[in-house]
Amino acid sequence: MNYPVQITHERLRQTVDIFWETFPPFWNELRAYIRQVATEQFDLNVEQFQILRMIRKGLCSVSNIAAAKHISRPAISQAVDVLVNKGLVRRTQNLQDRRHVGLDLTPEGNALLDAILDRSRQKMEQMLSHLTDDELQTLIRAMESLKKITNK
Repeated sequence: MNYPVQITHERLRQTVDIFWETFPPFWNELRAYIRQVATEQFDLNVEQFQILRMIRKGLCSVSNIAAAKHISRPAISQAVDVLVNKGLVRRTQNLQDRRHVGLDLTPEGNALLDAILDRSRQKMEQMLSHLTDDELQTLIRAMESLKKITNK
């Protein structure tokens, strides 16, 4: 591979190694916390939480969610039924194509998702609060650099 002159293969190798030592454990701890909050405080399993997030991100049909998660439509439909019964998701009929049923979050669904994500943000802030301001600035610059290669 041809790297820019200032980047050595060893520096890239070191970066990859520290990435794998850092990001997965950080994410695993945060993900476990999100699961705990969703299940214990809001009576949602991980699948239901993920479906709420996907609907908010714009995947607004059972078919789209099933395709994105690589899960069968009936399995997603069952999970959506639970969310509809909890008053968190609303099904909407498409007047032009009655076979297409859209999904959107109810105000309660949005509020619940906001509460879980707010608690997640608080947890992340707590985890990061042990760093100095200089370390946080360095981390911000590093993540902005990563964002450049992932947001093409």
